[in-house]
Amino acid sequence: MKSLYLVRHGQTLFNRQKKIQGWCDSPLTELGVKQAEIAGKHVEKLGLKFDAAFSSTAERACDTLEIMVDMPYKRVKGLREWNFGDLEGEGEHLNPPLPYRDFFVQFGGEDEFEFQKRMVDTITEIAENTEGENILIVSHGAAIAQFYRYWLDKSEVRRGEGGIQNCSLFHYHYVDGEFILQEIVTHDFSDIENK
Repeated sequence: MKSLYLVRHGQTLFNRQKKIQGWCDSPLTELGVKQAEIAGKHVEKLGLKFDAAFSSTAERACDTLEIMVDMPYKRVKGLREWNFGDLEGEGEHLNPPLPYRDFFVQFGGEDEFEFQKRMVDTITEIAENTEGENILIVSHGAAIAQFYRYWLDKSEVRRGEGGIQNCSLFHYHYVDGEFILQEIVTHDFSDIENK
């Protein structure tokens, strides 16, 4: 059995500006850096030692991982966020109501189910081909949400309403080719958000 820990990156400039951010990138804000530091302290407090670490190729994910842990890691294109095509960097008010399905294809982006398959295939390949028991993966909100949806009926753990919190941690067990969600860790950022 392997344990995989999926983490969403810290808050970015585009998150704060409410811009669509998939394959385009923007830096972590000061708040985003602090969120990653808090997530790193949580990992330390748990005494978690990762045997391997992976990140999306996006700078926001790499920076989050580097703040959280001090260890070598591999950048993996398959862990990137949803490709929103020509709507990248535009205001979030242009997003349609959920579910998005194939909405972004008309703008040169990815179909929802192709995106979900990419995430599931990539994380499965990591689980299958990585030595050790504990694996850290830093990715993105929609990416983690699609992975979560795919494996939803294999677990009794459920996430609440709303989006996936920056630097939240989804802990999965990988057993017999299936991912079973064990826990979702969110953090109390109220002290740093109100400053």
